[in-house]
Amino acid sequence: MEGGGRAGRGRSQHVLNCLYPKPNAIFKLICFPWAGSGSTYFANWGKKINDLVEVHAVRFAGRESRIQEPVVNDIYQLADEIIYALLPVIRDKSFAFLGHSFGAYVAFVTALRLKEQHRLEPQHLFLSSITAPYSEHRPTVPELDKVSLEDFKQFLVLCGGTPNHITNDLDLLKENMALLKKDLNILKNFIYDKPSGAVLSCDLTCLTGSEDIEKDVEDWKIVTSGTFDVHILPGHHFYIMEPANENFIHNYIVKSLEFTLLSGF
Repeated sequence: MEGGGRAGRGRSQHVLNCLYPKPNAIFKLICFPWAGSGSTYFANWGKKINDLVEVHAVRFAGRESRIQEPVVNDIYQLADEIIYALLPVIRDKSFAFLGHSFGAYVAFVTALRLKEQHRLEPQHLFLSSITAPYSEHRPTVPELDKVSLEDFKQFLVLCGGTPNHITNDLDLLKENMALLKKDLNILKNFIYDKPSGAVLSCDLTCLTGSEDIEKDVEDWKIVTSGTFDVHILPGHHFYIMEPANENFIHNYIVKSLEFTLLSGF
């Protein structure tokens, strides 16, 4: 048992990537990346965002320093793994979650589990480029086990959930295909019925691109008793990577967290 505990602690050290520690930061921002992605993009936000915010990017199993670890196929198990690593980071700190696409569902489920298991909630939940899991407009993930590389590419292009530099390069797509399939199967297996009332109390903001197929985000409103806001920014599914949009999001996050903190006094 003791050995298993040490192994668990060792794994948890790699779950969060904080490239730019800020000991004097007031807020912790936990970022959840999209399917098939590593932690680097969001971890680099720590250099760009206001020093009031320390950024931790989630590193899913099967990539970067966790490349030898098996990818789980259940989103709730994934959330519990993240929470185990997260608790020492967020104790006695104001924190927020931001998830993009696949990562938005993981952020949402992590927020639910955190509340259920530890009576903790993020101060703000930022969900990017994703419809509510119970929405009739939620894209359907097909059976992917035996799909050809070309058909897989067409599916990714259609749903818009993978960066162009991957879908435009068949060798790179082939290299990432197995990992993408595993992440997408987590989405396929994730079923969450429409709640009868709020399941969270934190503020919630939905962000999406004007040309993204994941534009119908109003259904998220019912999951929280906190404030709800929507921002539609120019661009497609990866609008978030455009410098002007990225800068807007950074500033919006800081202002939102400051406002919520001040309103509590």
